[in-house]
Amino acid sequence: MPVRLVLGLHNHQPVGNFEDVFAQAHHDSYQPFVHLIAQYPTLRFALHISGPLLEWQERHRPAYLRELNHLVERGQLEILGGAFYEPILTMLPRRDRIGQIRRYSEKLNDLFGVTVEGMWLAERVWEASLASDLAEAGIKFTLLDDHQFVQAGLEDAELHEPYWTEDEGRLLTVFPISEPMRYLVPWKEPAAAIRYLKELGQAHPNAVVVCADDGEKFGAWPETHRHCYTNGWLKQFFDGLQEELAAGTIQMCHLSEVLRATPANKIVYFPDGSYREMTEWALPAPRQRTYQRLQQEIDHAAKWSPEEKAVLKRFLRGGVWRNFRMKYPEVREMYARMLEVSEAVEAARQRQDPHFEEAERELYRGQCNCSYWHGAFGGLYLPHLRHAVYHHLLQADRLVRSVARNHVECQERDFNLDGRKEICVRNHHLAVYLSPHEGGMIYELDLFPIRHNLQAGLARRPEPYHAAIQEAARGKQDAHQVSLIAEGPRFKQEGLEKRLQYDFSPRKSWLDHFLHEAVSLEQVQQGAFGEAGSFLGQPYEAKLTCSPHEAEAALTRSADVFGQPLTLTKTLRLSGKQDDLALHYHIEGSPKTPRFRLAVEFLFAGMAAGQPDRYFSWSGQAKAGPLEAMLQLTDLTEFGLTDEWLKLHTKLRSAQPAGVWTLPLQTVSQSEGGYEMVHQGSRVFFHWLIDLRQGGSWSNELHWQFQFLH
Repeated sequence: MPVRLVLGLHNHQPVGNFEDVFAQAHHDSYQPFVHLIAQYPTLRFALHISGPLLEWQERHRPAYLRELNHLVERGQLEILGGAFYEPILTMLPRRDRIGQIRRYSEKLNDLFGVTVEGMWLAERVWEASLASDLAEAGIKFTLLDDHQFVQAGLEDAELHEPYWTEDEGRLLTVFPISEPMRYLVPWKEPAAAIRYLKELGQAHPNAVVVCADDGEKFGAWPETHRHCYTNGWLKQFFDGLQEELAAGTIQMCHLSEVLRATPANKIVYFPDGSYREMTEWALPAPRQRTYQRLQQEIDHAAKWSPEEKAVLKRFLRGGVWRNFRMKYPEVREMYARMLEVSEAVEAARQRQDPHFEEAERELYRGQCNCSYWHGAFGGLYLPHLRHAVYHHLLQADRLVRSVARNHVECQERDFNLDGRKEICVRNHHLAVYLSPHEGGMIYELDLFPIRHNLQAGLARRPEPYHAAIQEAARGKQDAHQVSLIAEGPRFKQEGLEKRLQYDFSPRKSWLDHFLHEAVSLEQVQQGAFGEAGSFLGQPYEAKLTCSPHEAEAALTRSADVFGQPLTLTKTLRLSGKQDDLALHYHIEGSPKTPRFRLAVEFLFAGMAAGQPDRYFSWSGQAKAGPLEAMLQLTDLTEFGLTDEWLKLHTKLRSAQPAGVWTLPLQTVSQSEGGYEMVHQGSRVFFHWLIDLRQGGSWSNELHWQFQFLH
């Protein structure tokens, strides 16, 4: 019997990606692939298109969808379903998992006239409860990497057929995706992939081999359009497959055809996991380096045979996807906000709110997976994707939970799922989330008129690939290398090794720094200063007072500054009538306390840099500097930031003249294009020189104001 080959593509662009990225990927990858396979009517394929991409193609490339319809009608193409906006299903409440899958199956039926039987599982992230949820949503089969079958205890020889899995008495068929084929196609010579298939067919008669992977590797990733189309890799591969079909050594199938011909007859239970690389990325950075070192030691150890090395690697496990919420607090905050909005949308459904369906769709868009993790691609590190998630979550929230004008609402609960209570105060336009146990910081600031979280930044932290950047700077590898992503990315900017700097406290707002009086902006920029008091990131006592028209949160901490006792009370007030926050400071201390500098740090995230319509301003100075500028100013009572594209002008006013420092928040990360520096936001410090030797106290009030442009 010939080996049965299933070739599958997963085409995806995330919610919030740039319009030109959609268009370029379509031009370089999705369109030429379909044009090419149309010339090979005997070859069969499976295709999954994510909902965000499909909606874009409906609006901008309807002819492409008509081409797909033709391929479906002639039996060449099998359409795979999925969850509509490509979430990691294990992070969703069960109602949203099933809802997203059913919504997308209905959409695909409307577009292509197909009854969806199988689905693509985003990032192949698996937990046991998915079996019953997928079955409940009407799905008969899905695909997981063969690595996950191996982790379940199967041998290599058992990876060439579908299996049942089960949860709560519901059965689901699962196909193994071949890792060897993922690394052969299209990275090695076409003949190597065909030779592998023929040898497998000889060793395992009637074997099923599923080669399914990102469609972007066929044209959208760096250098792959030239590789696949200009240099003809895909045409050579398809020509070779066509010859083998004619010779009867390879048979190309749809997944549903395999199931009808030889249904699964064995059962397997999978551990929580994903594809091998994802489990590695989910580990904390130090553990990732250990994991990689152990892999290399096994590969190079002379005392083990290749078979023994393969067995050893089976027992070397990475992490689980949920631990991205441990690794990156920003992911946990976004996830927690998503759950909060999901609860509000479900409450709207139960009370038959007329905005429910629109809010549910916005919620689903805010569940798109890419911003909730980071691996070989930018993901979490890409601010436009993070802010798109918040944009849709806040739109859903606004639709079903809007506060009446001139009113405020207050609540204390564990909003960010860290085991401790936070405070939320909100009016018609703003929602402010405070974390008393983390320095009393504002960790989320939602601006509902523009659906933007001004605190959705990202702290700088070590990543395992930073070592490659440092090695390149030392001349150990070619920093200008351009290669396929399977082998390693390129460097998009010079001097990135000089920008590797790490934060050891969150990058948020209303952070209190007690500093030496002579500290400089350069020291703050380099992190080369010491806190003179233990306030930053430390617990504050909180008292929340709320009336229908005003909320006040008072946060107090007592600690030493330069060895002398000091008590800081800072108070946030939010009125129902105004779009501003009043931030009051009162310090009481010992007359023996040496002079010190109080610097209050604010973050402005999502206000992009490098454009003339995004700028700083201050007294008498309009459009005075770009948002990536380092500034050192004195004796100001007002300082503003404007992003005309975002439709926001915001300013801080101080009752007492202050010094102002500004610093860009920039991270160094990897993406499919290579290593790059990304602007995450602007840090603004208001600072005062304080002398308690006369009077023993100091007070001041700041107003943080927001103006939404038309």
